[in-house]
Amino acid sequence: MESASAWTTLSQHLKIAIVGAGWAGLAAAITATQKGHHVTLLEASKFWGGRARSIQTHSEDCPLLDNGQHILIGAYQKTLSMMQTVGIDLEKAFWRKPLDLRYADGSGLSLPNKSFPLNLLQGIAFNSSWSAVDKWQLFKSAWQWQGMHFECAEHLTVADLCKNMTPTVWQDLMEPLCVSALNTPAHEASGKVFLRIMKDALFGPAGSSDLLLPRLDLGQLFPNAAIKWLEKNGASCQSGQRIESIVDSGINPSKAPRWQLGDYKFDHLVIATPAWDAAHLLEKFNSAWATTAQQLKHETIATVYVQGPLDFKLPQPMLALRTTQGSPAQFAFDRGQIYTEANTPGLLAFVVSANKLSKEDVTQQVMGQFSALLIQLGQDALRIEAFKVIQTVVEKRATFACVPNLKRPSARPCEGITVCGDYVEGPYPATLEGAIISGIQAVP
Repeated sequence: MESASAWTTLSQHLKIAIVGAGWAGLAAAITATQKGHHVTLLEASKFWGGRARSIQTHSEDCPLLDNGQHILIGAYQKTLSMMQTVGIDLEKAFWRKPLDLRYADGSGLSLPNKSFPLNLLQGIAFNSSWSAVDKWQLFKSAWQWQGMHFECAEHLTVADLCKNMTPTVWQDLMEPLCVSALNTPAHEASGKVFLRIMKDALFGPAGSSDLLLPRLDLGQLFPNAAIKWLEKNGASCQSGQRIESIVDSGINPSKAPRWQLGDYKFDHLVIATPAWDAAHLLEKFNSAWATTAQQLKHETIATVYVQGPLDFKLPQPMLALRTTQGSPAQFAFDRGQIYTEANTPGLLAFVVSANKLSKEDVTQQVMGQFSALLIQLGQDALRIEAFKVIQTVVEKRATFACVPNLKRPSARPCEGITVCGDYVEGPYPATLEGAIISGIQAVP
């Protein structure tokens, strides 16, 4: 009996190749290593972390920036657990604060540091910028969503779900929440996916709606520590290894490894590349899957990094911004306040989600928006010329467009191959949490 049990255990320890070292691929590699598999992690670029990583700036005297400003929320339990696994101290890594989506004039929603539902009830009830009608319509919609068990028809948009809310609540809360969570305009965004986010965040356990602002650059936040953990635990991590094709060597009676990548063979493959690369690799094995992946439409996110005077600070670390024609940024982050260890006073990041502007236009419009913000903050004497654009980072395919009736590719296109990434079938939009969950679930 003992011998049989030992043989079963050994036979389940597979040679697994994970193609792609973004957050999903890293999560898959860690999970596979924990299960005792023999892991080879292959990354095409020389950087770890995919679309959530640190980047070098154009200036040698400027610190590392992120390939887009990211935030997490308390509901991202799988992501936070994975970080702890590789040794990240969450207390040091994040500035944790209750949900705060206030604008420069003080309007908007800010929740107290209390458990649900007291935090939500008090945050809405004591919001001085909303009328009684605003609050009542929001409460009414929230009750309706709870009665629906946060489920709705596939064809409904976020705008459909919020049609009974007042323009003030729509503009102050629901629209910016939708764009930041789904990176899709609210009139085009999936109501079904949005309700899942609302359920897990605003209506979840205590701390679920908390904002987690990274105190570290994205490389330090997870990818670098993940690679160190993997190498320490026996995984082979190889950067600069682009996989152009997969060879199926077939299954023979000796149960030899089936899948060939270059000179090496593996029992199982986890494809953790972007959708378009995965479609290229898997088209000959499942053309229908590849077609579904190729049909995903994508949204852009731009982050404009601005350096100001060393003594300049925003009223709060994360400030909501009103978007209008010519004012595209939804949020401003004071990295000087947040990234204290980096010692970058006066460094700001402006985030433009669902952006279709050119790099030059988005930079110009954000600086015009910031100039108006300075006046609103009572600092009109502080000339805009005192602020310098360090870099504008534009991810043209940052996320998939999370629209109603969206068909996403499955995680299992064929036997012996699984796929992970924030775009595969799942309840979440293109988020770090969605990527991490898919990586965990992709491991046999």
